[in-house]
Amino acid sequence: MAISPFGVFSSGVKTSGEGFSPEFEKAIAIIKKYEGLHRNRGNLIGYGHQVIAGDGYKRGTNLTEKQADALLRKDLSDLCKRYRSFGKDSLILSALAYNCGTGIVAKSSVYKKLKNGNRDVKTAYLSYNRIRGKVNSQLKRRRLEEFDALFIP
Repeated sequence: MAISPFGVFSSGVKTSGEGFSPEFEKAIAIIKKYEGLHRNRGNLIGYGHQVIAGDGYKRGTNLTEKQADALLRKDLSDLCKRYRSFGKDSLILSALAYNCGTGIVAKSSVYKKLKNGNRDVKTAYLSYNRIRGKVNSQLKRRRLEEFDALFIP
């Protein structure tokens, strides 16, 4: 059985009601808490959406909370789809990718371990807490909160 952002799936059949899963909602709350609503922050809009050419947004766009929430949900849902083959680990990979980027995640020991069936990833996951090589206390707290809330044993 795999967790999707929209509920629990088994063999592709939706088994829960409408809306997003409780786990997905936890991820949304954590991202909002640590990203905050970006205002006039260059490439980042909403709750940390990175503006790239062709995505329909302009640098420095100020979104309403409702617009930012919808964009965050779309972005995180897209990431969950990208990592859907990881089953219950798709959400934790998606949360890491939302903050660090899919390129970093693809090269990470977390990704490699999970891909090889090794779910002993806590130390590796928590190590993504640095900015310019130095441990950042806020990222340290964020990773711990993400892991505790989103890793499904």
